[in-house]
Formats: sequence, structure tokens, C-alpha cells
Amino acid sequence: MDTGLAELVPAPDRAGSWTLLLDGAPQSHVDLTDPTHLEFEYVRRLAAAVDLSAPAGEPLRVLHLGGGALTLPRYVSATRPGSTQRVSEVDGALVELVRRALPWPSDARLRVRVEDARAVLASSREASYDVVVADVFAGARTPAHLTSVEYTAEVARVLRPAGWYLANLADGPPLRHARGQVATVRSVLPQACLIGDAAVLRGRRYGNLVLVAGRSTPPVPELTRRAAGDWFPGRVVAGDDLDRFVGGAQVVRDADATGSDPPPPGLFSVRR
Repeated sequence: MDTGLAELVPAPDRAGSWTLLLDGAPQSHVDLTDPTHLEFEYVRRLAAAVDLSAPAGEPLRVLHLGGGALTLPRYVSATRPGSTQRVSEVDGALVELVRRALPWPSDARLRVRVEDARAVLASSREASYDVVVADVFAGARTPAHLTSVEYTAEVARVLRPAGWYLANLADGPPLRHARGQVATVRSVLPQACLIGDAAVLRGRRYGNLVLVAGRSTPPVPELTRRAAGDWFPGRVVAGDDLDRFVGGAQVVRDADATGSDPPPPGLFSVRR
């Protein structure tokens, strides 16, 4: 694969379910019999934000930056029939593997293209999407060119005025990447909150944080209830608490952007 060594591992306790690993890191989990089953907690947090972005069942226009095994696009198709979705995945070999081994239902409104995320944004019309989801990793790191304020400005350009940007941020102590990303995104889309495990938010361990940002206040009370009621309860950080989380982190620009910090060695050595 162009972005790492890909493996598909069947779930031992759930027929029809598969985990996609890239360079040993769990990247996606798909249940071919039930696309609304979301195994990874960060994907459930992304899905909660999508659920709350519009009345239940209302079709959306969604741009997915990073495809993986198309877990979230399958979920949106199942929960919001008629939604128009575009998926950009830079790894053509990965797209073909998923298409062959984990085929998604035929839907003319769901388009998967082998393209770089920045190129997709540049070619997209202004105010053309209700939701933009960023879940892009080369191996276990977010590429540098998808971390800058220039990139975020392109995201904001293609979002409708009431639209939401959702980003999966993987980071660990001292949360340099996550703090910088929140500062960067809020400089363009100022209303935001962060969802994650309390230990990850406090910088005690490596994990996934979900950033929700837009031009209007995110539904913090509803997201808080969803996070608290999850199989693995999480917290929502917003307002002054989010200011404190960011601290003195600086806005990231193309000229000085770096990829996200890699996970600690051995983190994914035990497969579950």
C-alpha cells in the first residue's frame, strides 16, 4: 500500500466484521452485516457529531478526507438515505483492497476517488458540504500538509455556513499536536469543542480526540450526553476549558507544518 502495510483481520467474536490495520495500527473496523455498528470509540464520537448536525434521517452532503474501509460513509448511507458523499483516499491500492474484500453497497451518491485531500478541497465548490470529516493517516501519522491554517481555510471555504468540520486527532503526552490543531482550526472556525477519553485529554496516554468546529456553537450538551453514555465514557471540552487546553499553542502554517507525533512503540503490538 502507498500509506503502509495493510492487513484485514476478521473479528473473532462478530461474524462479518473486519479490522483494517495499516502498519499494525488499527485504522478501520467494518461490520458488513450492520453498518451502524461502530467498534472504535472515536468513530462513535464522529458519528454522534454527524447525528447531531441535522434532524434525524435528513440527507447530508458529506466530504470524507481519508477513506480507510469506509466505516463512516457506510454509517451515513444507512442512517441518512439519500445523502451525497464524496470520499477522498490517496492510497489507490487500499481503495482496491477494500472494494474487493469489503465491498460497500452500490450507491450512485457515494463516490470514492483516489485523490489527495488538499487537491480535493481545492477542486470543491464553495459552501458545498454540510460536514467535512478528516481522518487521514499515513501509517499512524497525520500528514503535515493537512495540519495548517491554509488547509483549514480550504475546509472552511467548502463548508456551508452552518456546516461542521470533524477531525480525528491522534496524540499523546504532551499533546503538542492536538493543542496546535485546536488553535489552528479555531483561528478559522472559532466555535469548537473536543471529545475524548479523560486520560487522553489530560495528557496521560496516547489516544484519539475528536474535534468539532464550525461558525456556530456546537451542540455541547447533546455531545456530552452521548459521550458520557458511550461504552467507554468520554468528556467534552469547550469554552474556557478548551482555552486552557490550548494554552499557548501557536497556529500552524504550511511553512512550518509537521506531521502528527507517532504512537509510542508497541502500542498496537497486541491485537484485540
